[in-house]
Amino acid sequence: MSLSRFLAFAVLFSSGTSVALEPPWGQGKTLGQRMLLESTSVCTDGRGHYVVAMPIRGRSHVQFFYGDGTRFTQMPLAPNHVWVPRGAFLDPRFANPEANSNVNDSGLDLRPYSYVKVDPKANTCAVTCGTRTTPFTVLEHAQAREMLLKATYDVSPQKYEPHALLRDGKGTYYLVERSTSTSGQMGYRVFIGPRGRLKQQQMVNVVADSKGEIFSTKQGDLQLVLDREQPSLWVVKKNRKKLRAVPVEENLLLIYNELGVYTGARLGTPCDDL
Repeated sequence: MSLSRFLAFAVLFSSGTSVALEPPWGQGKTLGQRMLLESTSVCTDGRGHYVVAMPIRGRSHVQFFYGDGTRFTQMPLAPNHVWVPRGAFLDPRFANPEANSNVNDSGLDLRPYSYVKVDPKANTCAVTCGTRTTPFTVLEHAQAREMLLKATYDVSPQKYEPHALLRDGKGTYYLVERSTSTSGQMGYRVFIGPRGRLKQQQMVNVVADSKGEIFSTKQGDLQLVLDREQPSLWVVKKNRKKLRAVPVEENLLLIYNELGVYTGARLGTPCDDL
């Protein structure tokens, strides 16, 4: 299996909701697969938690997997951006308040990023979630190779991700989620409510075109309108309420930690357990 195909998230669908992944090193039979295994490190904290780190050719970042040694979850790649440090992965549930919140006025917020730092020569590894660092050790190559070839792999368990966030003048939030590229499904979800108490709405229709998007729920004639030229609106029959857009990328910490939608969710990263 080629690396380019792997990075395109080639998956095998075993059911409507279960998605299995073929690892980039396949069965370790070809020269290319053996080279990938040789360059891949496996770290453990000695308590049943394992992180796999595979450098990606042509990219400044690393492909990570996380699991228990027999089953691993693929972690989404960090943006291939010069200002995103090597070893970074996005987990907005944990924040580093000392990180730069707006790198070079680009809007890039580094506070939601956590890190895996591997030094194969020193046989050391560490995982940092927010401000908490957990020491790991690097497995010997033969042991790591055997584990990687026997294990099974899954895509990220996160089926939906934030698409748009709005609020009204009284503090009611409107969160729109879209299905992730690896979820094996297509669709949107809408949550509405005050901070910490957003409730999922039952969807009946979605309209998307060059002018914007309309998300209709089952509660009468309710519509959330995201117009790209006019203010967004919450429409209940003939009543129209203007909404203020809240940029998603600049408010990931708010979305994942304060709205209540992602409370208790597992994102398939080491920070689920550390």
